[in-house]
Amino acid sequence: MLTEVRGLRQDLQSTTLAAQRAQILVYRVQVREAATARAVQRLDNARSKLAEVQDRRKRLTADIKRLEDAQGGTENPTDRKAIEDALAQLRANLEPSVSEEQDRQTKETECEDEVRVERAKLSELQDQLERLDTTLENSIRQSSSPQ
Repeated sequence: MLTEVRGLRQDLQSTTLAAQRAQILVYRVQVREAATARAVQRLDNARSKLAEVQDRRKRLTADIKRLEDAQGGTENPTDRKAIEDALAQLRANLEPSVSEEQDRQTKETECEDEVRVERAKLSELQDQLERLDTTLENSIRQSSSPQ
């Protein structure tokens, strides 16, 4: 009888430790899910800002093309000068836009990498939790099976 009580006590301690470990893992999964969600939000923001910059660059490029086409058909020196001035301004605006687009693409790539890392960490924690669950389930089966 004493041996049986000791065995039950040891089983209870093992189960308690495993349950505590499971609680810790669940907490870690929740923390990692929140970190992953924040990383995804940063990626969405980076993509949105990149799209804005790309749209602005496309509009500037289209405006430059339109003015260049208009410049070729203009005979009036005053109109030609106005078009040249407008073209100079648009080209001046285009240069920083191209640079900003490259910066935004770099930021997007960094955010994509961060999301991949966070998802990998989350997946590893979920795998650990699944393995622990399987171990607990097997332990319960063994302790409930007739001996």
